[in-house]
Amino acid sequence: MSKLWSGRFSKSGAKLLDEFNASLPFDRKLYAEDIKGSIAHATMLAKQKILTEDEANSIVIGLTQILEEIDADKFEFNISDEDIHMAVEKRLIEIIGETGKKLHTARSRNDQVALDFRLYVQKNNLLLPRLLEELIQTLLSIAKENKQTLLPGMTHLQHAQPINFAFHMLAYASMFKRDIERFESSYKRNNILPLGCAALAGTPHNIDRQEVAKLLNFDSVSVNCLDTVSDRDFALEILFNIATMMMHISRFAEELILWSSYEFKFITLSDEYSTGSSIMPQKKNPDVPELLRGKTGRVNGNLISLLTVLKGLPLAYNKDMQEDKEGTFDSVENAIISLKILNEALKTMSINQEAMLRACKVGHLSATDLADYLVAYCDIPFREAHFITGRAVAHAESLGVDLSELSLVELQKIDARIQENVLEKLDLRNSMNARNSEGGTSQGSTTKQLEYFEKWLEERNR
Repeated sequence: MSKLWSGRFSKSGAKLLDEFNASLPFDRKLYAEDIKGSIAHATMLAKQKILTEDEANSIVIGLTQILEEIDADKFEFNISDEDIHMAVEKRLIEIIGETGKKLHTARSRNDQVALDFRLYVQKNNLLLPRLLEELIQTLLSIAKENKQTLLPGMTHLQHAQPINFAFHMLAYASMFKRDIERFESSYKRNNILPLGCAALAGTPHNIDRQEVAKLLNFDSVSVNCLDTVSDRDFALEILFNIATMMMHISRFAEELILWSSYEFKFITLSDEYSTGSSIMPQKKNPDVPELLRGKTGRVNGNLISLLTVLKGLPLAYNKDMQEDKEGTFDSVENAIISLKILNEALKTMSINQEAMLRACKVGHLSATDLADYLVAYCDIPFREAHFITGRAVAHAESLGVDLSELSLVELQKIDARIQENVLEKLDLRNSMNARNSEGGTSQGSTTKQLEYFEKWLEERNR
């Protein structure tokens, strides 16, 4: 069968051109979106008397059959059909005859692909926040059990101040909450119907774009057809949002990798989500977080790739834009499985509270508390207090102990103005709980943060 667009050509295209030109091997993923859009288009054409009711009904019945065939893996894809749009249309004509040729009235593959791709992106702008919610819920469950679990908070990967493990988990919950907000903002901004723009300039047929928008649950129709058929900002947005989300996941993955090492031993990943070595029998490798960290580079590349494709394109549609889909499909699919497996790995990991506590006793985590004590109780300027505390840390180092373990006598050797009440200030748990400012690490503040996230999730799911 000749191609549906071949009327102007006197020779058949080369087989090599079919292989190079075709997007069907990957855009077949859009079959459900393509058929959904075509059903809405045919319904509108009948409403506008461009098709008869019988013609529209026949088209809808044929498209429904095609959907069932593809779902059942009984549809024969042929690369000579170029793309999913032509494959569906050719099969429709086979099923219902000449009436199938009327479906493409008042549209182009340019606005058709813009519709299908936008529907796919919008579907995943809604799916990814649901998976992120599940991940946040897991983090909240871990946090509830660990509000009193001391953990060395770090800067520069050096021990800094004592925090609690719940507080650390809620830091990632905050990141993932922002990711949800980005996906949802993108959904709202991009919930605009492209169909009806035809090739680039609209159509002379008396169509009703608002009706199609309602049928496909779009909030509005696009304003300018020239922009619409070449717009892939919605794809760039989901790629950026995924890249940002995966960057957050990668940071978390890096900590899970460190924490599961023998040097830390803060956590143990379950056997279900760990792997072994082909040569070293003792090994238990954190492959899940390592792959999560690695996939971040992959999705970053997909974003840069599409930005590069689009950067020099004149208006309107150009075939270069066929390169928009594979990277987007890849990023979306990797984002989905990454969220699912991270959630399961976190649910099944063990937390070693004793190892975290031991680590808190290394690195003089309460040094800032000593400086703050000297300011508040001894009326010493902070810069001087900072210097005195540095001397106290050096003295503790010389004795081979942590600052929090120095006796009052040893502290008073550093500065005679230090009083007995300093010892409670240097206690690691008291140090953690002293940071009670809004957003801080104290148990009370952490509890408020937990309540904030729980209320936020509850309100979202009403």
